[in-house]
Amino acid sequence: MSRRQCRRLLAAYAWVRQRPVQVIVLMGGRDHWSNGIHLQQIEAAESPADESSVNIDAIDDLAEAIIRTDDKLTIAALQGNCAAGGCFLARAADLVWARAGVVLNPHSRNMGNLHGSEYWTYLLPARVGAAAAAEIMPHRLPLSASAAVTAGLLDACLAGDADAFRIDVARRARELALAPDLADRLRAKRARRQADELQRPLASYRAAELAELKRNFYGFDLSYHVARHHFVHKTAHSWTPRHLAIHRGPGWQGRE
Repeated sequence: MSRRQCRRLLAAYAWVRQRPVQVIVLMGGRDHWSNGIHLQQIEAAESPADESSVNIDAIDDLAEAIIRTDDKLTIAALQGNCAAGGCFLARAADLVWARAGVVLNPHSRNMGNLHGSEYWTYLLPARVGAAAAAEIMPHRLPLSASAAVTAGLLDACLAGDADAFRIDVARRARELALAPDLADRLRAKRARRQADELQRPLASYRAAELAELKRNFYGFDLSYHVARHHFVHKTAHSWTPRHLAIHRGPGWQGRE
């Protein structure tokens, strides 16, 4: 999602928040929900570092708007795959439901050790615990929808058929909107957010994430820029990435 797309979606989201609705569902497309920042547009920019920074700010603004929505229930419904910052943009919602068969890659380390943002340092540990978060991010392995539910990253894995999934999401969202305990749920949601803010402000998470990303974008280590270039131009790997080649032990000498 480019900076322009993030800003358009933020404007649309702000408009929807003003509507007399109780539940907001962010559906995404059938093939992909979101894969985070738009690496192709960043690669084509006159200054990829500057474009990366602006793109991250734009997607963070959208994530923050979702997190701070305290008068409605929010749902991210993943019809298609989700990766990197897109996973945490989804997790900014109160509930995340995925279609069976969807694959998540909730990490960005493959992109030159990119730290990532979208408030993941706030959202992920709160859902899966600090220990599990410390495993998910550096291991750089995909998660099926069912495995993500088991891990606590997702709330439900629904029908695998795309049309059935949309029907199921609409039915469940309507039930939530009409539930007699909706007001209680919203009060509890506001109380949690206020308590979290008192413990550590959202702005602090964002500042810490952006400080790490500044090193990725502007630092002496060019790994992010090299990895992005290879990703955009579909350069084949010279060897199996180490996080996939688990057979390589400490004594491996470069032989498969």
